[in-house]
Amino acid sequence: MSMKASPPRHHELMNLPSYTKVNRAYSHKAIHAWALYDFANSSFPTIIGTFIYATYFTKAIAEDEVLGLTQWSWAVTFTGLVVAFLSPFVGALADQGRLRKRFLAVCIVCASAGAGALFFPTEGQVLFALSAFAFGHIAYETGNVFYNAYLPGLVPSNRIGSVSGLGQFYGYIGGIVCLVVALYGLVQADSPLFGFSTAEGENIRATSLLVTGWFVLFSVPILSFVRSQSDDRGPPRRQLFRGATAQLRTTLTEIRRRHKQVLRFLIARLLYNDGLVTIFAFGGIYAAGTFGFEVADVIIFGIALNLAAGVGALAFGFLDDSVGGKTTICVTLIGLCCFTALGVLAPNATWFWVAGLGAGLMVGPNQAASRSLMGRFAPVKHENEFFGFYALSGKATAFMGPLLMGQATLLLGSQRAGMATILLFFVAGLVLLLRVDEQAGMTEAGPDEP
Repeated sequence: MSMKASPPRHHELMNLPSYTKVNRAYSHKAIHAWALYDFANSSFPTIIGTFIYATYFTKAIAEDEVLGLTQWSWAVTFTGLVVAFLSPFVGALADQGRLRKRFLAVCIVCASAGAGALFFPTEGQVLFALSAFAFGHIAYETGNVFYNAYLPGLVPSNRIGSVSGLGQFYGYIGGIVCLVVALYGLVQADSPLFGFSTAEGENIRATSLLVTGWFVLFSVPILSFVRSQSDDRGPPRRQLFRGATAQLRTTLTEIRRRHKQVLRFLIARLLYNDGLVTIFAFGGIYAAGTFGFEVADVIIFGIALNLAAGVGALAFGFLDDSVGGKTTICVTLIGLCCFTALGVLAPNATWFWVAGLGAGLMVGPNQAASRSLMGRFAPVKHENEFFGFYALSGKATAFMGPLLMGQATLLLGSQRAGMATILLFFVAGLVLLLRVDEQAGMTEAGPDEP
């Protein structure tokens, strides 16, 4: 693949040797080990956050379903805000102390422990369940900061799109496979795996233990085969907090002057990501309320949507390598606008299926290309911090899409009207993204040498 297929980074323009080119001698084993982490951690949002445990909480642990839904939404909002504002600092801390792998390992342990603890709450133990979920979810989301920060050093910038897409593909497939195992091995099985009982929902609660085992097992490769200089021993611990605070303060002060393209990109992503969050959060509810989908239909639809997203991420990764991350994101946002509009206007369930699968094909590459573009923009030795800001842009206003959709549905008395509000986020994000100059952003990232 031609090097001129991707805009040159600063070190390429200046003919400088590259620090990360040493790291880019990674074998395929390291690349797939990195991607397997997506396969591992996707079990948490799929089983606990979306399809199984969240529903079980509202039906069997909370006082009633309405109050349970409200309590769960509070927990999700709380964890999102914690992650949003914690991520840049822990990223800077990891940069200063070269603690990326250690921090990632801690996040894996904590997320797995939080998931496992969800097996124990029973009817009425709301605070126990929400606390365990919040603990695990914060760790899961924070771990993505360090996981994503490995991406820029894995391969040259002209291959970063396909590798990001590979990870996204692994993630969607991992979520689907784990969901199938949970459904047919525990939830709907006449004789659940490992001898779990169906009394008091033990077999359903056991899906949280499945997440624990899944997360730990498939996280072993990234801890074993992927490394960078950010994993080496850094300065004395007593200097870390002071150094991280100073680094973060400097970045916040200078980002408008030295990293204009990063700032423009993160603001654009802050908007279009709200649209993606709303699609995943309310797509099933919309399908049930507007097109009469039953619970089983919603689960099948969710699996199909995730499969389409995985295939899209893998396929569009090569487009990303050829034309750049910005163009790929723009293409996916135009596609999302079209398929969302089709979903709003769909006269029947068949057309809604077309819209849903089409949107899925765009969602996967949108997320993968967003990550690869951030990888191209992140300066060496500051990857963790910049992916912390990336996490901030994905969480800080994630409530806006669901809130606007809910209010539009309430005021206009139509779920279709509510779903149409998603278009506003995609269009606004697209307009702002057009102002991003990808080549300038990579030049602003500086040379690949430490």
